[in-house]
Formats: sequence, C-alpha cells, structure tokens
Amino acid sequence: MIPSRRQALENVAPPPAKVAKVLVIKLNAVGEFIQSLAAAKIVRDHHVGARITLLTTAPFKDFAEKCPYFDVVEADGRPREPAAITQLVARIRAAKYDVVYDFETSGRTNRYFLALRPWPPLWSGTAQGCSHPYGQEERAALHPIDRYAAQLQHAGLPAVDAFGEAQLPDLTWIRRALRDPPRLDPAYFGIKGPYVLMMPGGSPEHLERRWPEKSYAELAKRIAANGVTPVVIGAVDEKDVGLAVAAAEPKAKNLVSRTDFFQIAALSERATLVVGNVTGPMHIAAAAGAPLLVLAARTNDPDRNAPRGRRGAVLINADHLGDLPALEVDRAMKNLGAYRT
Repeated sequence: MIPSRRQALENVAPPPAKVAKVLVIKLNAVGEFIQSLAAAKIVRDHHVGARITLLTTAPFKDFAEKCPYFDVVEADGRPREPAAITQLVARIRAAKYDVVYDFETSGRTNRYFLALRPWPPLWSGTAQGCSHPYGQEERAALHPIDRYAAQLQHAGLPAVDAFGEAQLPDLTWIRRALRDPPRLDPAYFGIKGPYVLMMPGGSPEHLERRWPEKSYAELAKRIAANGVTPVVIGAVDEKDVGLAVAAAEPKAKNLVSRTDFFQIAALSERATLVVGNVTGPMHIAAAAGAPLLVLAARTNDPDRNAPRGRRGAVLINADHLGDLPALEVDRAMKNLGAYRT
C-alpha cells in the first residue's frame, strides 16, 4: 500500500547530536537537485553555526557556490577511476564530518558509506547500517520533495509544517546573491513586455513524454497573436525546437542553450506563465515562484514527478503528448491569465 504523505513524513528517529561539520550529498539530475534545496535549507537552519559542505558534480558547482545553504562546494562527487574514488573516500574520512545527509541515496553513495567503516559518521540515507536509515521501499512512492522531507524527519529534523506538508524549494535568494545584475533582466535578452516561457526539454528515450516541436511552434504563433512574446529555452538538445519556433513565429525569442540556472529562474519569476514538459528547468521555474502549465504524460507518473511551486502547477495529462492539440494548451493558458498585457 502506498503511504499517505502525512504517514511518510512522521518523525520516527532521534535527531543527530549538535554538530559542527556537515556533509550534504546530491550529485545528479537538475530537477531533483533543485527540489533537494528545500531539504538543504532545513539542514542549514537546523545546524546553526555548522560548516556545511556540499558534495555534487560539475554542472551544479557555480549555482551551489552562490546558494546560501552551503559553505563549501566540492564538485568531484562522481569519480570514475578507482584511484579517484579512493581519494574521495579518504578526503571524506579526513574531514571528520559529524553527520552526512545523503540525498542522492544511490548505490554509489551507499558504497561511500560502507568504505568509511568501521567508524563512519552519523549518516542519513539508505546505506545498510547507517545511523539514520530511510529505506528505498518507503521512498519509492513519494514525490522527491516529500521524499527528502521524510528522510529528514527520520533523522529528527523538523521538515514539515503543522499539516504534514513538506517545505518547497525557494530560489528568491538568487537576485540577492548575485546583486541583481543586468543578465537576470528580460531586457538583457531583448525581451520587452509580457512573455511566456516555453520549456520543451525531456528525455529522448521517452518521446511520449515530449510535446512535438511542431506543437510548440503552433503554440508560439498563438501566444504572439495575443500580444505576448513567446520565449523558448532549453539545453543544446532542444536546438531543433528552438529553431522551429523561431521559424514559425518571427516575434519569438529563441534562447535555447543561452541561459544558465540563474537566468532560467530569473526569467521564470517574471513570466506571465511557464509552459512545458516535465523537465529539469520546469522545476527551476516552480522554485522561482512562476505559475506553471505542465504537459505531462501519464507514463511519467505526474503525481510523483511533476513540479511543485508556491504558485501552483496546472497539469494537462495525456497518454502520449503527441496527441495533445495546441488549441487545448492555448485555452488552458488563457484561463490561467497568460495573456494579460
């Protein structure tokens, strides 16, 4: 039976003792990294005065170094060579962390724990024999935000509100941390007036989870016809969609491969709406406080994987997103106020 959110977030373990040195581990996936920041903030708030190190990977280094939840960022968390793995474990051992919060909970990070025996630090995760375990079976049915919160509850940290709801990630620190530079402003990209962000990314192995580029191109024309600028963003893998949108609608802005995590958050914050597939940048938009229209394939388990944000997320579900007409998405956008000018 799938546990309720409240059941999953019950406090079932005593908290770690007062600590001075903390290690947080989160290595992969843009969406999960962003969602784990809610838990990272709880760790920061709970361990007042502690020196908190994040072990991550290179794509998140610059972003994490500006994040106020970490004092040190180490970006070599996924070494491939045996010698490098040995060196990483030795460094963790030498650091003498009081407690480790493993939000990656993979076979790799479980092996890091095992390599630290016979005297490992206090460890919150799924590694066999760790001090504050939260098992994989309990985790599997949960949305990542609930999963991280439940893990912290099992470690004794106050991760939920009075209603048993997990805290949401919040990226409002970005403008303050970067001193609100011009590159965070829509005008930096030549965007004037109201705009809608389109986020067409997704796994190439699951085409049923990706709305087709022709549909984004048609939607861009509808957006522009309502006096709002369509702006498409994404990684290099989305270059074909960006080109298709720009070719179909001259008023569109093609920012594919031109935005970093900070800029995605800043642009999302000021958009009238963000529309797109269930993908990493959509989680950034949610954490930035943008209103969302999420195009979700049922095979992707939207209840467990769709973005959550302070301003909510409206889902349009389909067995195959290729069957979802642009007209239906356009109507939903109008109902959500995307075309206010």
